[in-house]
Amino acid sequence: MPLIDLRFAGRPRVIATAVLRGAGGLVLIDPGPSSCLPALEQGLADLGGALRDVRLILLTHIHLDHAGATGTIVARVPEARVLVHERGATHMVEPAKLLASATRLYGERMDALWGRFEAVPASRVTPLAGGERLDVAGRAVRVAYTPGHAVHHVAYLDESDGTAYVGDTCGIRVAGDFTIAATPPPDIDLELWLRSLDAIEAWQPAGLFLTHFGPVGAARAHIANYRRVLATTGEVVARSLTVGDTDESRAAGFAAEMREAARRVLSEPEAVAVEQAAPFDQIWAGLARYWRRKAVA
Repeated sequence: MPLIDLRFAGRPRVIATAVLRGAGGLVLIDPGPSSCLPALEQGLADLGGALRDVRLILLTHIHLDHAGATGTIVARVPEARVLVHERGATHMVEPAKLLASATRLYGERMDALWGRFEAVPASRVTPLAGGERLDVAGRAVRVAYTPGHAVHHVAYLDESDGTAYVGDTCGIRVAGDFTIAATPPPDIDLELWLRSLDAIEAWQPAGLFLTHFGPVGAARAHIANYRRVLATTGEVVARSLTVGDTDESRAAGFAAEMREAARRVLSEPEAVAVEQAAPFDQIWAGLARYWRRKAVA
């Protein structure tokens, strides 16, 4: 399937937008942040299209690296509409809480990283619950609710070729087989995540499309490996919470170990791209929050 490398922060292989072409126009799956709109428009031009040809945007979830440009595109293209899980739809229409949450993570870097996040008119949004079977650009596309990374996460299966567009549910793999967990705060839930992997596996997809980054052919093997990655990363963070130290030093130690592991198997540009896709301190923070909430419960 065609993809566009959004060259986030000027780097290749960080965020990928999938493009489906139909008789009525183009479909984008996770159009990325508005800071990457020039790269998105250039990518569409390279494919023989333009932003004005977009008729449908499918969002796996509403995090800024996946959905940030949506409102801007909809404002420019009156024919475009948006499909998103019902728990994310409200935040696309009224993004104040979403942006406040993201600002707590990124602070003064918000604009430089993500650009402007425009609200989407409610009339242009179709909420999804999971379980739907859609006609998308002449293809039969199934929808599954896949929480764990985010409470508003869905995945899409293109029945025409067996590709499952899984957002962040199957992790991050920028190069080779090096795969990392995608566990930023605040919604991480490992039990729900495993059920979501079950749901994707039950589709028996021929391949996966990861927003970070691109197609994976051996879907079953990748999912099996990701289960191990998720469990191991969770255990490492849980153990770190038993050490008498500050959260800042725990997160820094975890990030240092991740950087070392990445550089054992990846080139320097690839290792940087992995951390750009999922900042290592945020991986720690999301899992730490999960374990602490679980302990209280």
